[in-house]
Amino acid sequence: MMHTPWLKEGVAARWLAAAALLISLAMVVGLVAVVSAVAGKAFWPRPLVQLHLADGRVLLGEVWTREADPNHPGHERWRLKTGNRDLEGQDFVWVPKAAVVAREVPSAAWLVERREYGNFYGFAGELRSPEGIVRGTDERFSDAVARAIRRGRELVEEERHVLDRLAALHAPVVKYEARAKGAKNERRRQRALAALERARQHEEENAAPLLARLAEVRHQAEEVTLVMNAAGGQVMTVPAAGVVRAVPINALGLGARVELYLSRWWEFLSAEPREANTEGGIFPALFGTALLVFLMTFAVVPLGVITAVYLNEYASGGVFTRAVRLALANLAGVPSIVFGAFGLAFFVYGVGGTIDRLLFADSLPTPTFGTGGILWASLTLALLTVPVVVVATEEGLQSVPDATRDGARALGATRWQTLRHVVLPYAAPGVLTGTILAVARAAGEVAPLMLTGVVKLAPALPLDGTPPYLHLERKFMHLGFHIYDVGFQSPNVEAAKPMVYATTLVLLALVVVLNVVAVALRARLRRRLSRSAV
Repeated sequence: MMHTPWLKEGVAARWLAAAALLISLAMVVGLVAVVSAVAGKAFWPRPLVQLHLADGRVLLGEVWTREADPNHPGHERWRLKTGNRDLEGQDFVWVPKAAVVAREVPSAAWLVERREYGNFYGFAGELRSPEGIVRGTDERFSDAVARAIRRGRELVEEERHVLDRLAALHAPVVKYEARAKGAKNERRRQRALAALERARQHEEENAAPLLARLAEVRHQAEEVTLVMNAAGGQVMTVPAAGVVRAVPINALGLGARVELYLSRWWEFLSAEPREANTEGGIFPALFGTALLVFLMTFAVVPLGVITAVYLNEYASGGVFTRAVRLALANLAGVPSIVFGAFGLAFFVYGVGGTIDRLLFADSLPTPTFGTGGILWASLTLALLTVPVVVVATEEGLQSVPDATRDGARALGATRWQTLRHVVLPYAAPGVLTGTILAVARAAGEVAPLMLTGVVKLAPALPLDGTPPYLHLERKFMHLGFHIYDVGFQSPNVEAAKPMVYATTLVLLALVVVLNVVAVALRARLRRRLSRSAV
């Protein structure tokens, strides 16, 4: 019996396909592993090392990296994060190992994470408060510092709450001032001036107690101060309200280190950024990304499904249909930055400018919708991803057997009833497939957002407790842009590296979670359809 050569049997093609699959999986797993490994240890508390140098200097800090010393062959040098930016003017120094006379890990060393100027590394001095002074040698010092930081955090939150209430009182004044300046006739101007006078009167009546409370809160925040001593002998004094956490880092046990590690991750996920986004949290960027994807999905799925239904179920093979399909194919290959330029010109300046002229003329020349915002960014991404949804939905519609359609029509169903109750439910897995692909692409896009509303720091979320609650005109933060900004635009790139990898890991996790939800819904629909077919 003659055996067919292995090339003709397709064995080589199968092996090549398997190899390509394994390489792709290895690349994905490698990417996730590298990001997870670097991000996972980003917040783990490092010990503070004290180095005595040959020139008499004493340095205290965290050893971040080690590499060969180009000035001393055969030796290595260490990158030491010394912190204390307000005292030294820098966060990192290179220390040649050959210059180190003595090295120790002092148990009395403290790590102080501040709201400004980054970390401080040093030794306990004293805690000053109206109740008295607690020395660093006192066994009550650690507990007193912890209580002072908790109280300071409460005062910071109260100060923010009071400022928000003052801003809410002042907002009508700003609005009516703009209306009075932009009034088209005298009657509107007089009406705006009358409303402005009432708003100012209301602000004066209600702002006085808030201003008094604000002054009291700030005074209380300044009363309690923490005094620490740097390794070089300098003294640092900071209000307890300006401290995020302070711990004797080298004296912590494993349980305390794990607790500190988890608290850092929680702060990273739930807090606002600080220090030019190089420290603090990413909650505004995480929230902005999730809301952007939701709005984009809300816009693109109906548009993509309607387009696919028309092309597959109603349109004939004429010139218009071919033109639409050609346009969709071309849209799929257009660079994303082009969509950003189109969104800026059409949505922001065109549609937004028209809305301002029709509905917010009194606020001009200050734009309301005629500037970048999360609405225009979402619509731009919807336009970017609509070809993906159309193609996937068409494939789902084409997978419905003609016999199913004919059976429904034979039972007396109209064309619309057949489409609504038979065809679309069967095509739902294809729609969800398109949604998954659209979400995966939109969540990582950055270039279009830079032109349509994303910013480095957004002072207010697009969704809050102020009517109308959902503020589609507001600018927003995004995880992808946050990675770009921290990694390439930060004034302190080395200190920002952990934030870059941690934010990348969160972005990957967000995309995975969104995709897992969509895949689960698709699998559920398929099981339901398979049971109904039986």
